[in-house]
Amino acid sequence: MKTLMIYGATGYTGRMAAENAQAQGLDLVIAGRNRQRLEPLAAQLGVPYRVFTPDTLGTDALEGIDVLLNFAGPFAQTAGALMQACIAAGVDYLDITAEINVYRLAEQLGARATEAGVMLLPGVGWDVVPTDCLAMQVASRVQNPQSLKVALQVPGSMSRGSALSVGEIIGAGILARVDGQLIATPDAQPYSMDFGDGPVLCAPLSFGDLVTAWHSTGIPNIAMFVHISGDAFPEGDLSQLPDGPSLQQREAHRARAVAEVTGADGRVVRAVIETVNGYTYTPLAAVEAARRVLAGERQPGFATPGQLLGMEFAESIAGTTIIDV
Repeated sequence: MKTLMIYGATGYTGRMAAENAQAQGLDLVIAGRNRQRLEPLAAQLGVPYRVFTPDTLGTDALEGIDVLLNFAGPFAQTAGALMQACIAAGVDYLDITAEINVYRLAEQLGARATEAGVMLLPGVGWDVVPTDCLAMQVASRVQNPQSLKVALQVPGSMSRGSALSVGEIIGAGILARVDGQLIATPDAQPYSMDFGDGPVLCAPLSFGDLVTAWHSTGIPNIAMFVHISGDAFPEGDLSQLPDGPSLQQREAHRARAVAEVTGADGRVVRAVIETVNGYTYTPLAAVEAARRVLAGERQPGFATPGQLLGMEFAESIAGTTIIDV
């Protein structure tokens, strides 16, 4: 039986994923940087644990591991070292980041990963699974698609880890894909998108879809946006935030994203994906993606969720629907 390691298993979303993986009977090892937090969780789940930091992991840290699923953000601080270690150890790498620079790095490491027979598959949660699959579905309905706009709706409160990752996303600047090239677009303007309740103004922001959607659809012009409601983007000392929203808070805020594709003939097609809260969706989708990779659904090199698992994968998570708008 092949073995899954969840790194960052004691975090808010990582713990939910570890509990899900253990409940499914996967051969599981949990890992992270804090022995005092790992030990009781390992005892609760009845699984082994390993303690290491991405920058100091020894050659035995990944021994016997087939797939590493990284939940430790901000991913700018963990993903690079873990991807390099996975390539060296022959271990497939998955994570749940939305930080675009992690995707750019995975893309750059793709050739080395291919040579090593290793897959690099970032973004197996919300975002990127729903938006990647949605973009592929909408693009398939347009002849010669030329332009893709994707917008996320971010409602409710944010976990401490997500808030820290948002800093990395904002720090990357405003980017867009223009004629196939990823370029800075500091003067990008807000854009109105309809999530199903009428158009709302969405701000440009650089998510990983600028990389994944390019690989998954081949559309040469891609822009990303976000619509923020409530207290979604917290300010102040982020280290003082709670781990994440409560179950009641998650159930009060479903997740939605919209994709708009324009064909060479000017035809425009739009669709919305709606699902359970992103913090509920992510551990379900990530563990299911890891389970399928462990079962042999894999391709060496850089991969996207839609490419690897199919554009129907997003809807395989209970409570997910796609609606034309």
